[in-house]
Amino acid sequence: MEPEEFDSDVLRQFVQAFKKGKLKPIVKSQPVPKNNKGPVKVVVGKTFDTIVMDPKNDVLIEFYAPWCGHCKQLEPVYTELGKKYKNEKNLVIAKMDATANDVTSDHYKVEGFPTIYFALRDRKNNPIKFEGGDRDLEHLSKFIEEHATKLSRTKEEL
Repeated sequence: MEPEEFDSDVLRQFVQAFKKGKLKPIVKSQPVPKNNKGPVKVVVGKTFDTIVMDPKNDVLIEFYAPWCGHCKQLEPVYTELGKKYKNEKNLVIAKMDATANDVTSDHYKVEGFPTIYFALRDRKNNPIKFEGGDRDLEHLSKFIEEHATKLSRTKEEL
């Protein structure tokens, strides 16, 4: 609630609107990117539901902080990962600056940077957290291959 003037009538109207479910939450969000055609899709607070929670696609999402050294180290690897899977119709490689945008689902807990989740298309409210592996192209690819619901390409020989 951010009223110009505050009095009992304004508060009463606010509470009534809340009870009727007519209020929209304020979501902290960077502007929606005009061009989001790169190998790694940029997610902001306003697009989290349409990109990450889209039931048509599996989504690998990295939550990062621009000042984080580990995140900066991961950036070229993550871009390479996006390029590797760019032709997959049902897989999105995405990233979100978690310091400038609200994560609109309680199922995606960000307690450190980077935090990476795999959101399966049919289990958006039960994402799989990437843990315990090196954050390199090989381990991230293996994580995707293990969990993806539908990959069109054949697995590469190592």
